[in-house]
Amino acid sequence: MLFATFIGLIALQRLAELYIAKQNEKQMKRAGAVEYGENHYRWMVLMHLSFFIVLTVEVVAFTRELSPLWPILLPLFLIAQIGRVWVIMSLGKHWNTKIIVVPNAEVVIKGPYRYVKHPNYLIVATEIIVISLLFNAYYTAIIFSLLNAWMMSVRIPMEEKALKEHTEYSTAFKQK
Repeated sequence: MLFATFIGLIALQRLAELYIAKQNEKQMKRAGAVEYGENHYRWMVLMHLSFFIVLTVEVVAFTRELSPLWPILLPLFLIAQIGRVWVIMSLGKHWNTKIIVVPNAEVVIKGPYRYVKHPNYLIVATEIIVISLLFNAYYTAIIFSLLNAWMMSVRIPMEEKALKEHTEYSTAFKQK
């Protein structure tokens, strides 16, 4: 019951985020935004959906229980969620799950972007590990950490390229 409730709450959060992303996408495209990475986006979505499916199968099939380390893991998860909200709020109308760039938009270097270029990817990597370990789903943690690393090796360079081609991204981060 605890596992189902936890996953249900995350699913609701993700649906709300997809709604925000879609609204932002419409607004950015009306402003002349350019989209990159359409070919890998569907694979990223599949990876994220598969994470929750495989996690559920591992927890149910192997009757995984809540980890005895939950007093450490749960606060880490909550910190990641605070970071996720901080990222969304910092990017505002430019936040999206897709790589969409409005040409000549001001580069965001506030919030977590003052410290890390791509904080959301760090948050996602943390979530994959922490959520899996919270329920002792070791196979899921390993498999999806590797898949996520591969996805980020594709996605981050694509995002960097898009930002460099359409904004003052290189200059903004050099000044920082």
